[in-house]
Amino acid sequence: MGADPQYAKWPLLPLAQHVFSLTNPYATRPTQQSAATQLQDAIAEHKMAPLYRYLAHPLDGVLNAVGEGSSTAAGTVLGRKSSAVGMIATKSPTTSINLPWDEALYQSLQADNDRELEEIQKEEDEAVEKAGDTEIQAARGKRAEFWARVGDKEKAIAAYEDVFENTGILGNRIDLVLAIIRMGLFYGDKQLVKKHLERAKTLVESGGDWDRRNRLKAYEGLYLLTARSYNLAAPLLLDSLSTFTSYELCTYSNLVIYAVLAGSVSLKRVDFKSKVVDAPEIKAILGDGEDKLLALTGAISAGPGADAEMQDAAATKTATAVVNLTTLGSGSTGADQPEAEMAVDFGALAQLVSSLYNGRYKLFFQALALVEEQFLTQDRYLHEHKNWFVREMRLRAYQQLLQSYRVVGLDSMASDFGVTVDFLDRDLAKFIAAGRIPCTIDRVAGHGVIETNRPDDKNKQYQDVVRQGDGLITKLQKYGQAVRLRGSERA
Repeated sequence: MGADPQYAKWPLLPLAQHVFSLTNPYATRPTQQSAATQLQDAIAEHKMAPLYRYLAHPLDGVLNAVGEGSSTAAGTVLGRKSSAVGMIATKSPTTSINLPWDEALYQSLQADNDRELEEIQKEEDEAVEKAGDTEIQAARGKRAEFWARVGDKEKAIAAYEDVFENTGILGNRIDLVLAIIRMGLFYGDKQLVKKHLERAKTLVESGGDWDRRNRLKAYEGLYLLTARSYNLAAPLLLDSLSTFTSYELCTYSNLVIYAVLAGSVSLKRVDFKSKVVDAPEIKAILGDGEDKLLALTGAISAGPGADAEMQDAAATKTATAVVNLTTLGSGSTGADQPEAEMAVDFGALAQLVSSLYNGRYKLFFQALALVEEQFLTQDRYLHEHKNWFVREMRLRAYQQLLQSYRVVGLDSMASDFGVTVDFLDRDLAKFIAAGRIPCTIDRVAGHGVIETNRPDDKNKQYQDVVRQGDGLITKLQKYGQAVRLRGSERA
């Protein structure tokens, strides 16, 4: 185990969720009121003048759909950056509960920021004159964390880079890159996050310690989730469950939600059972009765990839569907753990997993609707791809049922899913036309039947080889033409 993580406190990512909730048309009014209150309190407590202006300024704040009173051209918003799309739920937010602009408050926060910067500069100057490199780096680190705390993205990244360039300790360099990644996540800047994830992976592979390797898994998994690469995100998020310590990134509750959803939509049935349905970390949350108790007490093996400390965690009382996960994410009680975590109702998520695996499709559709309402529409990382997720989960259920039959009645299948025949006909037709389900629907007589066309694997492999071979020959021909052209130019 390496040294404790550095630069892990700022920015406060829950604030980005509050900004999202303010602009989310699916959020309830109490949720928006709570988000506005917590956002105002945090801005005042942490002196976040730059973030306050970025969000609430009457002319160029991103929470304003248009710049009221602005003399700029119509439709132009001064402070609207492309990264704001990742913070707000809609491109033209019309919030019923606003973050009010108070010029006097802004000036007060700005004055506090100026005084704090002067103190940091004074500390750095004294370190340059009287102390060594360690004290100089400490002062520069304070400046970087200051900008991250008050919400100035560009200055924070520049300050972190300055500290990075003068830091030789590998662990600290990794922590600095992870801090930059969190700034990107805070503002929804996917390109920034992708770029620095590659940088962090290079550093970790050059000798990063066990803790930072595991923390990077969670970071990468979360980014892949936002990029709709659920198939790549699932193994990383599921692996992070037993070793999670990145509380600066998200809560353990959210990690469970992300891991289960990613695994449900992307894993093959065998892997889905072993890594989601039967996984002890997930059974401890989503299980019921004896299974949950065995998972909590460590009686169910966590598998070869799990950390031994996780299996030794003693929990003697049975949890309910509403679970507080503060102590379930790690076997340790380090200072990096949150003081408290809001209880989450995992009932819909548990029903989604069990009904999909056990083929109870009517319950599955009901659970899918609840998961969309409770999780997909409310979370800033899941909201963008909610329609895609619901569609893919419906497809997964259709494929699972049709794999077991050569012919099935349309009305029978509609009854199994608890939907009308017309809805099922229209929904299946979209997937059939896209080549996602190999079957045909015959509605000439009666209510119609669905005939599955099971693909010939050997013939498919042959066609794939022929297609890839044609592509390779085409590339070689183009390469040969280019080589001949260059030869004639030289002649």
